[in-house]
Amino acid sequence: MAHDIAPGPAPADSTPQPGPVSDRARPAGLRKRAGGGPEKGRAAKAGRIPLGRRLRRDRTLLLMTLPAVLLLVVFNYVPILGNVIAFQEYDPYVSTNGITAMANSPWVGMAQFERVFGDPDFWHAVENTFVLFFLQLVLYFPIPIALALLVNSLLRPGVRAVVQAVLYLPHFFSWVLVITVFQQILGGAGIIAQELRQHGYEGFDLMTNPEAFKFLVTFEGIWKDAGWGLIVFLAALAAVNHDLYEAAAMDGAGRWRRMWHITLPALRPVIALLLVLRVGDALTVGFEQLLLQRDAVGPGASEVLDTFVWWTGIRNQDFSYAAAAGLVKGVVGLVLVLAANKTAHLMGEQGVYRK
Repeated sequence: MAHDIAPGPAPADSTPQPGPVSDRARPAGLRKRAGGGPEKGRAAKAGRIPLGRRLRRDRTLLLMTLPAVLLLVVFNYVPILGNVIAFQEYDPYVSTNGITAMANSPWVGMAQFERVFGDPDFWHAVENTFVLFFLQLVLYFPIPIALALLVNSLLRPGVRAVVQAVLYLPHFFSWVLVITVFQQILGGAGIIAQELRQHGYEGFDLMTNPEAFKFLVTFEGIWKDAGWGLIVFLAALAAVNHDLYEAAAMDGAGRWRRMWHITLPALRPVIALLLVLRVGDALTVGFEQLLLQRDAVGPGASEVLDTFVWWTGIRNQDFSYAAAAGLVKGVVGLVLVLAANKTAHLMGEQGVYRK
């Protein structure tokens, strides 16, 4: 006999019922603000902070950098406008105002550049400039790297600090003091000349020898600025992970192999950057240093592009001609920087700027 089954309560539905969606679960563009409106998607993206908010946030940093920016604009960018006199026959005596004098000076087009390229004294200055640059690049550039590797190998921090201070100190000396020190050592009345004179040797004076002048200038620069390069390379070495040295030592690598496979690769980016900057500064090989020693060795050995521009522009008051020569130097320097930076990119390094 069939029994009737009384209907019971309906089973609970296991399907989740729609409820209020959490604000965190909503997309970023649909989240509600405190005022109730949806937040704009572009304002929620990283790096899209409104300009006004960024200025208010970074106002302290902007105020701190403002004096440096003003100095850069006033003394580096505003004078660029004066290059216009390279295309004129500039006469500063036309007016007491420099801007009015430029406006009233006649235009000559490329005539000043034709004078520059046809002047044998200009090409002699170019030759001396590049010879000094290559000597300084070959003799000066490796020395800070070697000093950094040597100082970094000293285990006692006290000794390392003393060596850094002694080597970095000449960087703060003026060129007048540097040349005076070399004069007292290598000059005709210096220590070496006096010692040789006591033993019957006369005529020792490297400070007035035109043939040795290029090497003398290079070693003066090494003594003065090698300490600065030392600090830069030591800072790069401080970022090297010491676990790499320990792992290499456990694998049986000696001191030289650790230096070749760990230390030097760590210095490659800094070496590439400083090399690019050095090449960009190739045509500026030391204006004050060479000008102070010009009378001792003569212009044939000491004349470079900077002293050539100064001598023709300031001493001879041929301002347009000197401006044209300086503009040629600037263009060549820019080309050298771009070429050196491209070479750094081909070597896998960043250089001054990325690709």
